[in-house]
Amino acid sequence: MLPREEIATAQIPEGDTLTLISHGRDFIIMLGRDELMGTRMQFSEEQLAQLTLERLEMPAPRVLIGGYGMGFTYRAALAALPEKGEVVVAEVVPEILDWAKGPLSELTGNCLDDPRGEVVLADVAALIDDAVDETTPKYDAILLDVDNGPDGIVRDGNERLYTRTGIARMRDALNVGGVLAVWSAAPDHKFTGRLKDAGLDVEVRRVRARPNNKGPQHHIWFARRQR
Repeated sequence: MLPREEIATAQIPEGDTLTLISHGRDFIIMLGRDELMGTRMQFSEEQLAQLTLERLEMPAPRVLIGGYGMGFTYRAALAALPEKGEVVVAEVVPEILDWAKGPLSELTGNCLDDPRGEVVLADVAALIDDAVDETTPKYDAILLDVDNGPDGIVRDGNERLYTRTGIARMRDALNVGGVLAVWSAAPDHKFTGRLKDAGLDVEVRRVRARPNNKGPQHHIWFARRQR
């Protein structure tokens, strides 16, 4: 059996400790004692971006991603993005970008140099607030993968994203026809109800963690702003 090797740790603001682990050729990011993400099960995080981009009708969409992680969603968004589109990623842990440029550089490739994308050290909620307050343009898509679902387990400040007020803020940060997409390890019918109560057109998809239709089933909400 291959041993797990601890490579580095990082402290989440107002949250727990992240640990980067290598396991043979694979990498895992742990949140405390729980596996947050890993290279063996990245398909659903890629689908978060791909399926969202497929639902957009704008020729040059402006996309906001909450959380860089291992960059699965970001790279998939760049791959599916029209030539004149734009992706902004909000990441609160500086060490995550150090890992992307260091031990995970082979995985990262050249995505951090793509002129259509930008990774900023910021709370995604702050960027959403800026768009609502019109200090920046609104988004055509907001993709959230900052927790294991609509529950602020990674850091307490994320809780407000999933409340009725938080959902309304995200809705108002979207252009008409824009899509809010939220990744989750498990279903949450109450969250579905809150999205519908905000006047969003909601679709829930189940996606396997691996492209061979194996691994656990994850869930993605696609909530479109109609007006």
